[in-house]
Amino acid sequence: QVQLAESGGGLVQAGDSLRLSCTASGRTFSVETIGWFRQVPGKEREFVAAISWKDGNTYYADSVKGRCTIFRDNAKNTMYLQMNTLKPEDTAVYYCVADEDIRVVLTTTRGKYWGQGTQVRVSS
Repeated sequence: QVQLAESGGGLVQAGDSLRLSCTASGRTFSVETIGWFRQVPGKEREFVAAISWKDGNTYYADSVKGRCTIFRDNAKNTMYLQMNTLKPEDTAVYYCVADEDIRVVLTTTRGKYWGQGTQVRVSS
C-alpha cells in the first residue's frame, strides 16, 4: 500500500501563486507515476499534471500548461505542484494520485492510490 498526504491548499486571489505538496509513504518503490487531479462539485475529476517518479518526465493538462510546474524531491518522497497566475476557474479540491502504470494516471480516473484532497479557492 501507498499512502498520500496533500497539503498547501488555501484561499488566494486571482493572479496569486500557490504550491501544493504530496508526500508518499509506504511501498513507494512500486509507484511509477504521481500526479494531481482536481474536482468541483457536480463535475468529474479532471487531470491536472503528473510526473514520472523514475525519469522525471512531466505531463500537463492544457488548462494549466504554462502556469503550473510539477516537480519532485525523491529524497523526501514528495511531489509538488507550483501554481502561478491562478484563476477563479482553478477553484477545486485537488487530489494527489499515484499508480504503477503511467497510462492509468494520464488517461483515466482509476489511479490506484489517492490522497484525501486539499481545497484551493481562488477569488476574483
